[in-house]
Amino acid sequence: MRFEIARPAAQKALIAATTAFFVAGLSASPLSAQIQSMPAEPVPNQPTQVQPAPPSQTPPSQAQPAQPLPPQARVMQPMQGPASVADLAQGLLESVVNISTSQTVKGSEGQGTVPVPQLPEGSPFQDFFDDFFKNRQGEDGGDRKVQSLGSGFVVDAEQGFIVTNNHVIADADEIEVNFNDGAKLKATLVGTDTKTDISVLKVDPKARKLKAVKFGDSDKMRIGDWVMAIGNPFGLGGTVTIGIVSARNRDINSGPYDDFIQTDAAINRGNSGGPLFNMEGEVVGINTAIISPSGGSIGIGFSIPSQLAVGVVDQLSKYGETRRGWLGVRIQPVTDEIAESLGMDKAKGSLVAGVIKGGPVDNGTIQPGDVIIKFDGKDVNEMRDLPRVVAESPVGKAVDVVLIRKGVQQTVKVTLGRLEDGEKLATTEPAVPDANKGQGGALSTAKVLGMTIAELDDTARQKFDIAKEVSGVVVNEVAKDSAAAERGIVAGEVITEIAQESVSTPQQVLDRISALKEQGRKNALLMLASKSGELRFVTIRMD
Repeated sequence: MRFEIARPAAQKALIAATTAFFVAGLSASPLSAQIQSMPAEPVPNQPTQVQPAPPSQTPPSQAQPAQPLPPQARVMQPMQGPASVADLAQGLLESVVNISTSQTVKGSEGQGTVPVPQLPEGSPFQDFFDDFFKNRQGEDGGDRKVQSLGSGFVVDAEQGFIVTNNHVIADADEIEVNFNDGAKLKATLVGTDTKTDISVLKVDPKARKLKAVKFGDSDKMRIGDWVMAIGNPFGLGGTVTIGIVSARNRDINSGPYDDFIQTDAAINRGNSGGPLFNMEGEVVGINTAIISPSGGSIGIGFSIPSQLAVGVVDQLSKYGETRRGWLGVRIQPVTDEIAESLGMDKAKGSLVAGVIKGGPVDNGTIQPGDVIIKFDGKDVNEMRDLPRVVAESPVGKAVDVVLIRKGVQQTVKVTLGRLEDGEKLATTEPAVPDANKGQGGALSTAKVLGMTIAELDDTARQKFDIAKEVSGVVVNEVAKDSAAAERGIVAGEVITEIAQESVSTPQQVLDRISALKEQGRKNALLMLASKSGELRFVTIRMD
C-alpha cells in the first residue's frame, strides 16, 4: 500500500466527485454517499444467561473476615481519559471558523476540467448534466469557479485576525469566513508564509462580536498528552475530535522548518488550518497535513507547533510579511564519516559547507568546515535544527555561536541579517572558496581515490567552464564504481581542501592523503567546489 503526505484542506474536486456519483445512478449527494453506516452488532442465537452465584457453604458464624490481597495480586485499575470534553469544546467552537474560498480557473487551462459524460439518448439525467456543466464550466468551456474549504481560528478579536494554512487560501479570488452560528464575513489576506504554510486573514471586527483563543506552549506537550482538534472536515463545520500527541519533532520534508506534532486525533480533508487544543483550551498546533492512502484519516496527522507558529503569526499581523534572522551560510549534515574525519566523538551539529558572499559572516567569523553545535544558547544536534533557531531569532541580534574548527571548540559573536534579503543575495552571488595557493611539487596530474586530478590551469578552466574565482585541483576523470563515484564526484569539480587544509596541486593532494593514512584515518574529508563555486563536503574511504 502506498502512503502519501496529503494536505487535508482543499476540496477542489467536488465537481468530479458529483459527476462520479450521478453517473453511477446514485441519488445521494456526494457528502452523504461518503458517510458509511456502522453495521449493527451481531445478535447471538441464544440469549446470554446470567446465573446467580451459588450460596456460601460456610456458616455465617464461621465466616472469615476478608483479607487484603498481597501487592503482587492486586490488579491496577486502567487509566481513564477525560470523562468529557463537552464543556471545553462548547467554549471553543465560537472561535473556530470555516474558510471558504473561490478561484476562477480559465477554461483554456484544461486542468481539472470534468468532461461532459456521454449518456444514452433520452436519459433522465440529461437535463441535470446540461444545467450542471453549463453553470460551472461555461457555455463554451470558458472560465469556471473552483471552491475550496478549510478551517481557521480567531487569534485577535479586536483586530479581527484569523489564522489558517497558506494552502487553504492560495490563489483564491474570494475568501469567506463562516462562523459556528451561521454568520458569514468577507476576509482579506494580511500576509502569508509558504515556508511554514501559515496565513493570517482579517475580517471586520465591528461586523460581529469575535471570540479569540490564545496560543499555548507546545514545548510542554508530551507524547501521550490529550489534545482536541476542531475543524471543517468534508464541509461539516464545527467537528470535534480528540486524541493524544503521538510523536513530536516530525520532519515530513514539507519545508525548511519542519518540526511537526504528530497526533491521532482525527484530521481529514477540510481540517487544514484548524487548531489543535490542549486540555486547557490553548492552541498548541495548527493542523496541516496527514498521511493517508485514500485522503481520509488513518490516525496520523501533523500540526505546526505553536512555538513555531507564534512568531510567524505575530510578524504577519504586524508587517504582512516575515522578518527572519539570517546567518549567511550553506550547511549540510554531519555524517558519521565526516565526524570521524573531523576528529569528533560523535556526529552532531551542522556542517558549514559555504559562506555566502556579502552575508553576515563573510568577514571570516564562520568558515567552511566549521561545525556549529550551539546557537544563541540552543543546542544544534542535527542540521535541520540550525535553520529553525536562526529564523526564530530577531534580525540584527548579536548572538554567540559555538562551533568546532579543526577539532577545537570555540565561541564567536555574530550579528544576524535578514533572511528575506539574504535569499536574493544567495541566488545571485556564488560562494567563493577561501583557498590559498600553496607550494607543491611539479606533478601536473595524478591518480588518487579513483580520481584523475590535475592542476587548475587556463586549459582546464576553459574545458569545464570553471569560474576564475575557484581555486584548487580539478578532477579530470572519475573511475566507474570507485569510492569517488559512489560519493557523486564528477569530472569538472574542484578539490579545494582535504581535511580542512587547502590544496592547489596534485602533489599536495597525494601528500595530504598519505598523511591521513599515517594518522590511522579511514576517511578523507574533501571540500569540493562546483564550476560556479558552490561548495560541498564529501568523505571518501581510503582503504
